[in-house]
Amino acid sequence: MVDLPGPRAASARPGGDRAAPSRRGLLRASLASAAVLLGGGALAGCGSAAASPDPRTVRMWDLFSGADGALLDELIESARPDMPGTRVERTVLEWGTPYYTKLAMASAGGRGPDVAVSHMSRLAGYAPLGLLDPWDTGLLAEFGVDEKDFAEAVWGRTQYRGRTFAVPLDTHPFIVFFHPDPAREAGLLTGDGSLDQDAFSTPERFLEAGRELARASGKQGIAFGYVNDTAQGWRLFYGLYRQTGNDFDLPAGGTVTANVDAMTEVIAFMQKLVDGRANPRRLDYPAALAHFTNGQSAMILSGEWELGTFRAADPKVGAAPFPTVFGTPAVYADSHSFVLPRRPDPDEAHRRRTHQAVAAILKAGHIWAKAGHIPAYQPVTRTRDYARLEPQARYAAAAGHVVLDPAVWFAGAGSDFQNSMSQVLQQSMLDGLAPDRAARAMVERINTALSQPSPA
Repeated sequence: MVDLPGPRAASARPGGDRAAPSRRGLLRASLASAAVLLGGGALAGCGSAAASPDPRTVRMWDLFSGADGALLDELIESARPDMPGTRVERTVLEWGTPYYTKLAMASAGGRGPDVAVSHMSRLAGYAPLGLLDPWDTGLLAEFGVDEKDFAEAVWGRTQYRGRTFAVPLDTHPFIVFFHPDPAREAGLLTGDGSLDQDAFSTPERFLEAGRELARASGKQGIAFGYVNDTAQGWRLFYGLYRQTGNDFDLPAGGTVTANVDAMTEVIAFMQKLVDGRANPRRLDYPAALAHFTNGQSAMILSGEWELGTFRAADPKVGAAPFPTVFGTPAVYADSHSFVLPRRPDPDEAHRRRTHQAVAAILKAGHIWAKAGHIPAYQPVTRTRDYARLEPQARYAAAAGHVVLDPAVWFAGAGSDFQNSMSQVLQQSMLDGLAPDRAARAMVERINTALSQPSPA
């Protein structure tokens, strides 16, 4: 269980005076004021608490547009028999900082939706601030959803001070995709068509596999899009760093404890991976996708969320969990999760309806798996229907070894922290910054983030 950084207690003044307002309370008040200022437009337009008098409607904010949005509609429709009499009303908002800022302001003012989708990695910036209400796990269990139904690697991140503040919908890991024909010709597949993980089990073997893929395809081996990207460099680095058996100790107001030698080793490997020989050197995210879909590269390091794009180009595209390169199984990931925006006086009957709706959606997770996401509710992944999904079933095991961003308020999906780390990594991979200097620069930037006062 991970205990997220908590708020500092306000100390009472001498003589029995009222306690001084905590920083959490001040921040919540300022966010609430901002919510009032925006309320006539942005917040009210997104469905404020007063905007939906129908007690049968569960209002949800999410960040799924395009194909994922259509699939979520299908998922909700499939879940309807398990939530009789309930209608889920979706409001889709812009992903990234705009979404999380709006969610914080709405929650601070008690005017948010009944339920919202959040990346699990952002929980440390919300639960300690009092912006979320806890889930009633007993009520979820009544509707067939229990803690034991989730991988500990994911469920452990739902906790704050012994209470559950997020319910995972999925795990979306950073994995590898490959075109089966060159991978088979390179001798990198097992008899059943799965990726031979042993062929990638050390830095040297991984790089050699890239050379073999290049020879087999007659083009290039492994694509990775990182140039000017705000997250990809960090995703690859942090997963590999955790594979060394190390992590960052991040004390609030202190300095980071890190294994700089291990960081240096990982960055040196990343440099070699994009040296422009067997593998392309200078790719941004869209260029990497195009490189792979056009068959210019035989493999790509990417998120499972790109499955639809890759399968449209190659219906037989293969996928596998990210190989264990440095000895300890670890796969970088995040999790789309359901959270309860704070309500000063929640209607208990409506909260019960919301719990029932979320449980029903989780149990229909086989629909969501079509997008490539691994359903967090594990009974879904144990079904025969899921076992027949290609290539999703081949990387489902990644869910047991996922590592999310450090549980600190400044990290997580779409954060400036990820961008800051990726900038340093790009300097090393693209501009030749020495790995040891890059590692020290990352440590300096982490310490700068730690020196900033937590809003909690």
